[in-house]
Amino acid sequence: MLVTYAIGDVHGALHKLQALFARCEDHAANRAHKYVFLGDYIDRGSESAEVVQFLITLQAKMPGSVVALMGNHEAMLLAVADGTMSAEDWLWQGGAATLRSYDVAAAAELPRGHRDWLRALPLTHDDGRRFFVHAGVDPRLPLDAQNDADLLWIREPFLTDHRDYGRLIVHGHTPLAGGVPDLRSNRLNVDTGAVFGGPLTAAVFVEDATPPIAFLQAE
Repeated sequence: MLVTYAIGDVHGALHKLQALFARCEDHAANRAHKYVFLGDYIDRGSESAEVVQFLITLQAKMPGSVVALMGNHEAMLLAVADGTMSAEDWLWQGGAATLRSYDVAAAAELPRGHRDWLRALPLTHDDGRRFFVHAGVDPRLPLDAQNDADLLWIREPFLTDHRDYGRLIVHGHTPLAGGVPDLRSNRLNVDTGAVFGGPLTAAVFVEDATPPIAFLQAE
């Protein structure tokens, strides 16, 4: 039975990512498994470059078993690199830490391979039971008609809406205090604020049940 590990916002916290990955591998044992990373690999934390390289390497080692979604911070970096967003806005939201981790002065100076990888990140992943996305969805629209900006940025009205989407929406983006994932009837938030001193969280899913069967964390 396939086991899926959905991992929340990393934000340059490489040591927590490495520790959580090791916990997931131990938990999986010899079972088939895959990973879904929910975006925001960069900014704020000190090791954004290393986190991106970790994920690129992991995808190469586990072809077809590692899904990395785009978060709003990856989208901001690319917009700055393309000249469609003010660098000041991104730097204020943690981009300066990313530039330091790459030892460059501007977003457009990141290694081409890393920029290409970031640009190719999908916005969603649907496994038939769960709809994985960085921020959430517009409750008023079908899942196949969502706006890209909402998938990356939305909070309200999504966070307080209780309707059934036909999938459990698994997301990050809105950091939670206390280090505890927020499981509702229609959604699950696994952003437990790793970069703000909280743990990095993985929700554990199996094929024959929709809700998570467990949570794994790394401090």
